[in-house]
Amino acid sequence: MTLTIQLARLGRVATLRLHGRVDRDAAELLEGAFADAASAAPEAVELDFADVDYINSTGIALIVGLLARARADRIAVRALGLTDHYRHIFEITRLCDFIEIVQPATAP
Repeated sequence: MTLTIQLARLGRVATLRLHGRVDRDAAELLEGAFADAASAAPEAVELDFADVDYINSTGIALIVGLLARARADRIAVRALGLTDHYRHIFEITRLCDFIEIVQPATAP
């Protein structure tokens, strides 16, 4: 499944809801969506991975590129909805040193 992205804004936070695969075919779309999200100078951009079914090494490299752009623009980046597997990948690759991984709220 190719990547689709929905942009939502709430206050000073932009959320990119990703659906599908984050791989080399996603480069142009992901970069464009991030540019759209960053154009309003948010304090943070959230990448919602809840509906992502595949991320490969090229996809990780794309995320690293977004982090570099965000850092240059002083925009925080958060990851939402990561599966345990991809959370582990973010830890191994040390992406979690540069992107805040947000866990879903748990019911009491």
